[in-house]
Amino acid sequence: MDFIKNLLRFSCCLFVLAGCGDNEKTERANGSETTKPSVSKLKDSLTRLGYQTFDYIEEGTNDTILMQQYFLVLLKRGPKRSENKQEADSLQSLHLQHMSRMYEEGYADLMGPFGDDGEIRGIIIYNTPNLQIADSLANLDPLIRSGGLVAEIHPWWAGKGYGLR
Repeated sequence: MDFIKNLLRFSCCLFVLAGCGDNEKTERANGSETTKPSVSKLKDSLTRLGYQTFDYIEEGTNDTILMQQYFLVLLKRGPKRSENKQEADSLQSLHLQHMSRMYEEGYADLMGPFGDDGEIRGIIIYNTPNLQIADSLANLDPLIRSGGLVAEIHPWWAGKGYGLR
């Protein structure tokens, strides 16, 4: 009987110690678990890389929410529009290639055109440490370089790791 009590105590201690770790486990859609860094470790890592962050405790859930500064780029209609369809198609193709590259290399997290024919043609949300890098990346876009689009950049805060619903 003492053996069972000691085994139970030992198991409880292991359970408590396992729950005291700095990592949080999350469940994937397929049911497997993955370990993600704690908010404090993620915040420290981002700060070392030059990103602006802050955190707060959400009332009701007591969850720590990590906020990160991103850069929202409004792609506005530029002063020069190509009248030549072949040139316009080529610039659009190069623009899309640039957008794909920004996403693949991890600089842009979200992008897309608007559904109307207004002054603002689309948006890009850059995940960069500062405005200068976001501005530099935006201005590499062939459609911006040609004058077909103009980039207007704004600092924008969002919860780290949150997605669209």
